[in-house]
Amino acid sequence: MRRLRLPSWLRLPSWLRLPSWARLPSWLRLPRTRRGQRRAVQVTVLLCVLALVPATWLRLTTDARVRTAADVPSAPVAVVFGAGLWQGKPSPYLAHRLDTAAELYERGKVRVVLVTGDNSRHDYDEPDAMRAYLVRHGVPDRRIVSDYAGFDTWDSCARARRVFGVDRAILVSQGFHIRRALALCEAAGIDAYGVGVGEPHDATWVYGGLRELAAASKAALDATFRPDPRFLGPRERGVAEALAAP
Repeated sequence: MRRLRLPSWLRLPSWLRLPSWARLPSWLRLPRTRRGQRRAVQVTVLLCVLALVPATWLRLTTDARVRTAADVPSAPVAVVFGAGLWQGKPSPYLAHRLDTAAELYERGKVRVVLVTGDNSRHDYDEPDAMRAYLVRHGVPDRRIVSDYAGFDTWDSCARARRVFGVDRAILVSQGFHIRRALALCEAAGIDAYGVGVGEPHDATWVYGGLRELAAASKAALDATFRPDPRFLGPRERGVAEALAAP
């Protein structure tokens, strides 16, 4: 195949060309032939389609279980996923999740709230910060259970089922994350509905949505192979005792 060549008047002068050590490797350069360029476009389109398949799977399999705090069916437990701390206190996104969990408790939709987050360092404790926030907003301390090893969504779902014995729950998270949480908790053996917390479409929301595209692929693998969480640990009776508390 004959290569396409630029006319001499369009070529860069030698003093403007990159030295050989600064040039892209050959496999990253745009092909010079029409056939090569066409093939590059086809490969790019295929990769984009493959990247969207897991996200499409999440939407198709979980849309019917995403509800609002007003119309979600009741369940014994609400599961609230960590979303970061700011100076030891819940970030705005996490605070909005906790506000929704407090609303579910106030409406009588749930009897216990399981807060699950990261406590891998002494100076970073999501579950205790979440518990303190809920108590300040009207949820009794005896109705809150903490999971200190919810390092990611799959770990939180797997531990909710295998460590805390949760088999039916309402999941609380932002709209861009709730479908992944639903798919993973269902794969872990939890009959779940989700409440998607609304947020303004700001930079954080856009970042979260883009991050979910990548996280959907890991979710598909976790749902298929169901690995052990990073830290499983023994069974705990915290949820059962909180449900039995007067």
